[in-house]
Amino acid sequence: MTMFRPAFYKLAFSTVFVAASLQGAHAQDASEVASRLKQLLAAQSMDLDWKSASGTSSEMVLQGVTVGIPGEAERFSIGSLTLEGVSEAGGSYKIETISTEPYHYAHDKSSVDISSLVLSGVVLPPEGATTDPLASMVMYQSAELASIEVKADGKDVFSLSNLSMEITPPKDGKAMEFTGSAEGFSADLTSIDDRDTRKVLDSLGYQQISGSIEMAGLWHPDDGRLALSQYDVTVENAGTFGMSFDIGGYTLAFMKSLQDVQKKMAELPEGADNTAQGFAMLGLMQQLTFKGASLRYYDDSLVGKVLNYLAEQQGVKPSDVANQTKAILPFMTAQLNNPELSGQITAAVNKFLDDPQSIEIKAAPASPVPFALLAASAMSAPLELPKTLGVIVKANED
Repeated sequence: MTMFRPAFYKLAFSTVFVAASLQGAHAQDASEVASRLKQLLAAQSMDLDWKSASGTSSEMVLQGVTVGIPGEAERFSIGSLTLEGVSEAGGSYKIETISTEPYHYAHDKSSVDISSLVLSGVVLPPEGATTDPLASMVMYQSAELASIEVKADGKDVFSLSNLSMEITPPKDGKAMEFTGSAEGFSADLTSIDDRDTRKVLDSLGYQQISGSIEMAGLWHPDDGRLALSQYDVTVENAGTFGMSFDIGGYTLAFMKSLQDVQKKMAELPEGADNTAQGFAMLGLMQQLTFKGASLRYYDDSLVGKVLNYLAEQQGVKPSDVANQTKAILPFMTAQLNNPELSGQITAAVNKFLDDPQSIEIKAAPASPVPFALLAASAMSAPLELPKTLGVIVKANED
């Protein structure tokens, strides 16, 4: 499994990324579509190639597609890409659907199967348009991936079903909004290599897990606000782990500069001095501001199982373990040198252990904080960071 994972990640990444980028392709014959696509991907530090391009003005197929990434000698095989319902309207080109072919990858006794990825409502603005800041971006209305299946030694170790994404493009000064979900996923945790970890999971009853994923957010191209309002991973008979964040400054100009720096770093020879690129990256980070973030957990029996497991290990009652935690927590949080936050943590954890419903750690500064200031504070006065970020902890509150 260790040797297999990098190949799987690269294949899955290249499949999704290339398919997503296809939404910018425009033309009314196959060769023009392919050439335009190559041009778009080159601007995103990816080299697209293909063996043949064929089709009519409304349905086109690229076959033998491969993708190269700067700094990587290996090219990744994508297979064929099909564009259907290609039409022109007002100088823009619309593509009803773009789809990949199903993929199969095998290495030793492991394999990955990825179903066809289908993008719908693809739009490409007119080439050379300069009045619209989004004219250089690829856009689509929805994406659907029916399944991903991973096997090792002939055994199913991971599967995901009905992954989807819905996007509302930015218009009239409004933000782009997006939602996404995975209807279901499952994992066989008996395949984990570490024996001690497997032993704990066995005791908790989590040899097999299943669940779902939901996400939502927005991005405003004008001021660069990027907000992930929901990213929830629910594990059945365990709980829901959620996160959110809100940052500013993630503009198109920032994205372009970031790509340029990453491209230069990838092109450096192995072992070469990348100090200049590192400083450039730090300079880019100064353009971002932190507006807020949160980590939260909604319990669905996991806490009780953990308390029971720890109690069995110590030969005591679960309530004794909870009380031990309550007793030691004030001494642990005293190291923060922040009595107010320490009191919040203690009160929240006590409340949560007495009645495990939900617990949340939230950062909500009074005003946006530049990332440069956060980096400086982390190095010079790390204990002041919670105050700068406005960190609060609460339990059993919606």
